[in-house]
Amino acid sequence: MAWRIMEVREQRVQFVVAASRREKPLKELCAEFNISRPTGALWINRYAESGLEGICERSRRPHGSPVQTPREQEQRVVALRQEHPDWGARKLEVLLRGEGLRLTRSSIHRILLRYDLVREQDRHRAAVKRFERERPNELWQMDFKGPKNWPQRVGPLSVIDDHSRYLIGLSAAGNLDGDLVRQQLERAFESCGLPEAMLMDHGTPWWNWQSFSGRTRLSLWMMRQGIRLCWSGIRHPQTQGKVERFHGSLQRALDRRGGPGAEPQAWLDCFRQEYNQLRPHEALGMRTPASVWRKSERRYDPDPPPWEYPQGAWVLKVDCQGTVDIRGHRWRIGRTLAGERVMIQPVEERLLVYFCSTLVREIDPSIQRSTIVERWIEAPHPGPSAM
Repeated sequence: MAWRIMEVREQRVQFVVAASRREKPLKELCAEFNISRPTGALWINRYAESGLEGICERSRRPHGSPVQTPREQEQRVVALRQEHPDWGARKLEVLLRGEGLRLTRSSIHRILLRYDLVREQDRHRAAVKRFERERPNELWQMDFKGPKNWPQRVGPLSVIDDHSRYLIGLSAAGNLDGDLVRQQLERAFESCGLPEAMLMDHGTPWWNWQSFSGRTRLSLWMMRQGIRLCWSGIRHPQTQGKVERFHGSLQRALDRRGGPGAEPQAWLDCFRQEYNQLRPHEALGMRTPASVWRKSERRYDPDPPPWEYPQGAWVLKVDCQGTVDIRGHRWRIGRTLAGERVMIQPVEERLLVYFCSTLVREIDPSIQRSTIVERWIEAPHPGPSAM
């Protein structure tokens, strides 16, 4: 059980699915997932009460602040900050200590935050640890860059490997057309193989806000290839931190080297070559991405066979209206999945709906609710065609 490479909710869903089968004692199951029995019982109870929402990571912020800094000390911190608006918590700590006030830097910084005295660019500490997948091609991140200093209406399409930062693809797509993006991805799949999962935002052309399922023809095409899809948090670009940081590097190159002129793709090809093969990357110990990345062993099939769910799985076909019949009740799944086969995974009183290896909906018959699942959670048993 590789806890460190799983999203928290992914591990919890796999745990409650396994617990619902009751094939192992709770103590043994908790040991397998490297959690304590109270934690396992807590996850089971939370899922029983609230479904997937109940097992999301919750805020650890306390409800109250019994040891909050006294108000008069807060006011002194604010006054000093106003006297020295370019001073941060470290410098203010020295001044306060000279006045006999012993406040830690973290306490001073929290006071400045509460009084809105910290600039937006200074609000977030640099990450102490950056998380990444353990192997090349476990996860690719994909996004369009903004069009600043770019000769086309839409900036370049970037696909980057989460582990190695290797640029899988960098193309001057020029627009958000799904067929054009598919062509670019087909070239990448043919030359680099298939990733296990891909991470995108909720933008065109891989997400459709007008669709009940949210999925598009492009995202379904990727799912049929056995690629698990992962959606970043809404208004949280840091979820796609590696591709966002790459876009920062690309923007600096555009600003300092000048625009690509009449041949934007040729400019991108040269930049990709330099980025992968020549440019040392600090996060890789000053190695180049090309020295860390390797081609995926999963081959691209332009005409993949129908997805094979596990033997004995509960499989239903989505009708032309985008619904499935479950125990005499019709549940709406989404017209984009019309004609497709989905797997139903019972978990206590709820039902998880998978298309290929991607969890797409959670059904709660007790309250007649069908909830879309935007984030990737691994299927409990990957089908043979995923290999």
